[in-house]
Amino acid sequence: MSYWSHETAIIDIGACIGEGTKIWHWTHICAETQVGKHCSIGQNCFIANNVAIGDRVKVQNNVSLYDGVVIEDDVFCGPSAVFTNVLNPRSHVERKNEFRSTHIKRGATIGANATIVCGVTLGEYCFIGAGAVVTKDVVPHALVAGVPARHSGWVSHAGEMLELPLSGNAHATCPRTGDRYSLSGNKLTRQSAP
Repeated sequence: MSYWSHETAIIDIGACIGEGTKIWHWTHICAETQVGKHCSIGQNCFIANNVAIGDRVKVQNNVSLYDGVVIEDDVFCGPSAVFTNVLNPRSHVERKNEFRSTHIKRGATIGANATIVCGVTLGEYCFIGAGAVVTKDVVPHALVAGVPARHSGWVSHAGEMLELPLSGNAHATCPRTGDRYSLSGNKLTRQSAP
């Protein structure tokens, strides 16, 4: 076994777990799940069938990932983040054929207690503020916060705030890395690394 799991974790036969991954206390990983290399899956998590997790992903405590969630490499998913699988659940109405996929792109950060409504895509290196409720797609590098989540700024690959307007034409430098970014309309791109 090339990964480590705590003795209380339940890993169903058939789950594919990458080298160097750690799975902590009271977590359940279903059979048709793929977890990448060097991930950390926190305490009391549930990962359903048909979930794909990339490499170096950190899923903090008390997170449930339902069918159709795809998480790319280098994503941080904060404690008690919530993912849904249908838009309008009712206990007395069967909606398993209405599950919607949710796609979390490379390098995204999801803050503690944020809710990600099914069917959305979170763009590369975006930052979801703690407690936010995300009801629509988030563009790459956007900082969103609030209920419902609204675009309130821009972040670099390193997660640092960039001094930029929400839209227009402007340039900024990451205070941590020195990377240069260019804003054109509502699209932010990294122009160069130092």
